[in-house]
Amino acid sequence: MVITIDKAGRVVIPAGIRERLGLRPGIALEVSVEDNAVRLAVSASPPKLVRKRGRLVARPTVPRHELPSIDIAALIEEERNRWPWTT
Repeated sequence: MVITIDKAGRVVIPAGIRERLGLRPGIALEVSVEDNAVRLAVSASPPKLVRKRGRLVARPTVPRHELPSIDIAALIEEERNRWPWTT
């Protein structure tokens, strides 16, 4: 997929990708440069460690309704299908 940068330097993330990743208006993204690529990642608040039955458990610090709903199985299958296998 090829997208373009407008005059103001903005890039539009296609709707299908936004929906798949649970990106909504107002979500903070981290931008980094890796080799010759620009990488966008959701800026997640670090989890909070709480004790539960004597063990430390990581709990999200954002409200449950703000957590993205991601189909992990679909992402794994998509990644598997991305690479051609040689026999």
